[in-house]
Amino acid sequence: MNEHVKEANKKRIEAIIKNLETRNMSGYYCETAEDAKNKILSMISEGDLVSWGGSASLDELGIKKELKNVLDGTAPSKEEALENRRKAFMADVYLTGTNAVTMDGELVNIDKTGNRVAAMCFGPKKVIVVAGINKIVENEDAAVGRIRTEACVPNAIRLGLMTPCAVTGKCAHCLGQSMCCYTVTTRASAIKDRIHIILVNEHLGY
Repeated sequence: MNEHVKEANKKRIEAIIKNLETRNMSGYYCETAEDAKNKILSMISEGDLVSWGGSASLDELGIKKELKNVLDGTAPSKEEALENRRKAFMADVYLTGTNAVTMDGELVNIDKTGNRVAAMCFGPKKVIVVAGINKIVENEDAAVGRIRTEACVPNAIRLGLMTPCAVTGKCAHCLGQSMCCYTVTTRASAIKDRIHIILVNEHLGY
């Protein structure tokens, strides 16, 4: 990435971090994905029970293999994954990505099962969110538009779902097997500093 673009991105992230503070959320700047992984690990204490939902950003960080005391919400067995998603509400730390973060510091997510957005809202003692520079948008409307075109389509393909968007590449506002069952905007955290957002000056996930 061009050095001037990286510097411009850094200034955008710094502005978002200030806005997150007004919303009872904590923001952190990381230059690289490796820095982000190390930052997240430093925020997890010995013995913490850690869980997560589906996140391409977390997968790219490679952080899951560094953790021991875990509830894997993406376990290969559907039964185990579902049970772990239920138990995740009692986790000490919940790791997740976000589909979009606005310049004003709002998190916007579209979810199929709802476990990821539910845990962000309530349950786990600490929520750590990682977001690449590609997730930054101007406002909530731009966030929803971005998610429907740049996140839901590749995610549906990854999961092998025959949604209209997986076939055509375009959102059809479908129901049934839809990827878009829940749309949640996190305007603020009811508990100060419960939600921590790691903003990375690299592209992560989709």
